[in-house]
Amino acid sequence: MTHRLAVLGHPVGHSQSPRIHQAFASQVGIDIRYDKIELPLDGFEAGARGFIADGAKGFNITVPFKFDAYQLADSVSDNARLAEAVNTITVLADGELLGDNTDGPGLITDIADNLGWHLRGKRILVLGAGGAVRGVLGSLLAAEPEYVHLWNRTPAKSAALVDQFDGPLGCATSDELESAYDLVINGTSAGLKGRLPAIPARVIGRDSHVYDMVYSQQATDFNQWCQAHGAAMTRDGLGMLVEQAALAFEIWFGLKVKTQPVMAMLRAT
Repeated sequence: MTHRLAVLGHPVGHSQSPRIHQAFASQVGIDIRYDKIELPLDGFEAGARGFIADGAKGFNITVPFKFDAYQLADSVSDNARLAEAVNTITVLADGELLGDNTDGPGLITDIADNLGWHLRGKRILVLGAGGAVRGVLGSLLAAEPEYVHLWNRTPAKSAALVDQFDGPLGCATSDELESAYDLVINGTSAGLKGRLPAIPARVIGRDSHVYDMVYSQQATDFNQWCQAHGAAMTRDGLGMLVEQAALAFEIWFGLKVKTQPVMAMLRAT
């Protein structure tokens, strides 16, 4: 039996999801067909329901449709409810759609388990206030940091997020940012557009660890900037990409897979 899966988004041409999930399926001996489905900006529900009608077992959702997927799902997990976003849908036996969000757990798994960076009691700065950040804030706060500061170029957006989450979360303008955070996470899309977040260099210290949620074969522009200002370690978002996919695969099939070989495969090509 071949299980039908896909990633739905706009655009999706760059997506590594088919390679990742095919590698997982090969590990456990499952036959899958995983497609990329690019939908028009106003066509998510029609496209998703069309794929379901074609026999889909489930699908992933990427930008800009994660909120649309949240609305489409008949029931959602706690992670998805907190994020108000869904990146994984499972078509249940009765046709009901179960929505989940694996972004936050995927990030934490990469940072804490793969990289061995401690989160409990740490001073964390998160850049951005869009869907990528909203999707991981709940998991970050659950890791018991000392506090999380949010920075966004539009302060009202970060202030609105603070109002929606419980825990040691606050927002700060560029002038209010502290020096030498323990961990800085870039959740902005600025690097994809050749820009850097307009933050002062003092946020980076010699012991600062930096995580850019963007995946790149070379060091991201943001990570290069942090390295130039003395960051202890920098990493991109490849591990998060693979770990969130592994969690989605486990939701669909009930099987855990090995992520390290898949990360090595992606790094090598």
